[in-house]
Amino acid sequence: MDSQSTDPNNQKVIENNITIIQALIPVFALVGMLAYNVYVFGDTALDGSNQFILIIGAAIAAIVGHFNKITYASMVEEVAQNIKSTSGPILILLMVGALAGTWLVSGIIPTMIYYGLQILNPTIFLAACVVICSVISIATGSSWTTSATVGIALIGIANALGIPLGMTAGAILSGAYFGDKLSPLSDTTNLAPAMAGTDLFTHIRYMLYTTVPTIIVTIVVFIIIGLNIETTGAADTDTILKSIEDSFYITPWLFTVPVIVIFLIIRKTPPLIALLLGTLLGAIFALIFQPEIIAALGDSTQLSFYSGYKGILNAITVDTAIETTNESLNDLFSSGGMSGMLGTIWLIICAMVFGGIMDAIGALSRISKALLNLFHSTFGLFSSTVISCLALNATASDQYLAIVVPGKMFAKAYQDKGLAPENLSRTLEDSGTVTSVLIPWNTCGAYHSGVLGVPVASYFMYAIFNYLSPFTTLLFAAFHIKIRQLTQKQPKAAQL
Repeated sequence: MDSQSTDPNNQKVIENNITIIQALIPVFALVGMLAYNVYVFGDTALDGSNQFILIIGAAIAAIVGHFNKITYASMVEEVAQNIKSTSGPILILLMVGALAGTWLVSGIIPTMIYYGLQILNPTIFLAACVVICSVISIATGSSWTTSATVGIALIGIANALGIPLGMTAGAILSGAYFGDKLSPLSDTTNLAPAMAGTDLFTHIRYMLYTTVPTIIVTIVVFIIIGLNIETTGAADTDTILKSIEDSFYITPWLFTVPVIVIFLIIRKTPPLIALLLGTLLGAIFALIFQPEIIAALGDSTQLSFYSGYKGILNAITVDTAIETTNESLNDLFSSGGMSGMLGTIWLIICAMVFGGIMDAIGALSRISKALLNLFHSTFGLFSSTVISCLALNATASDQYLAIVVPGKMFAKAYQDKGLAPENLSRTLEDSGTVTSVLIPWNTCGAYHSGVLGVPVASYFMYAIFNYLSPFTTLLFAAFHIKIRQLTQKQPKAAQL
């Protein structure tokens, strides 16, 4: 059946006879422009240029729609509906930024890192690297920050112990991307469900099915590797631990807040409520356990109602950085607050503009129909998603685009197959987020290899979690394990 477009007043219906070639013109144009844009701007492409390229892609789609007699009003209306559908994820992103700020200044994140580093044991060094980086990336929501801070320290320790740096970098990145993929503080973890049409916590819970087995296999492999190599020294993390103790009051009581938030998530509390309570509890614990830090953020030497109010609001809303005696930790102990999420929100809105125009002109419907004709099975649809994510990571050279473009392209195909949107969001993360670091010219591959000082070719075979994840998601699809079907209930993404 041909797709149809309606004007805002629903007074007429226009038959849309767009061809598959016309439907693909905006997609190929967008991928080409994004690839060149990332080549020109590199790591800074997400500062705004990629977002504008998405708008240009939308304009090209609108021109195709014009030639197919799709009205301007109907295209704008579809864009408005698309953006409206992301209001929940956008609010959640802002609240995630707020939570990250209070969890930093309260000492919750530093406490996680403090105890995580103490897991380090030379006899199982590589497996310990996976665990430590997993803990830290879950706490921070950033594989990049994990790599640039603790990752560098672990590389130094491995060098002193005589452990191959390629192995160590692979272990670091396996753990870093495990946490980045699952942490509610991660921008990709928020972006994937926003593109697929589900909510954050449903997405995270559904990812556990493929992610936990993959990380277990990864740790087991590194334990086996570690037991078969010899170390020549001992790991010394005393300096880092001392720096954390000098800057924060460290106590296990601070784990109370994440435990409460995890409990709320398990109880299926609406995401905004759970995140808001986590933010407020983090603020209260900051006032109790880190009064000097809050006073300093409030431009005062003593904690008062005025300085406490100002310090907490600064932590929630704007950039916050806690200086330590160890320079390598300073990047780790920083947060952008709510303002730090604006770049991702900007990307989502521009992606919704592109997706809205593509919806309005019938391009996504036509592409979905073609895909369903090519891939009659559920496994075929999952496979085409994985291949698309890998292709975009290699061509557009950016993990965000490997989530955004396939997310908008395949959403309709999954819906037509009767598959719940969390199937798509999980596949986007399993194949888009984690594989970006395996491609040397991708922004993630270039960044991590540069920061760790280890070429992609050296750590590729040891980034076990990263290349196993797409195979795991395809294995689940092949045997129809935890493939959730659509229900008639209201989409959870609309629930705040």
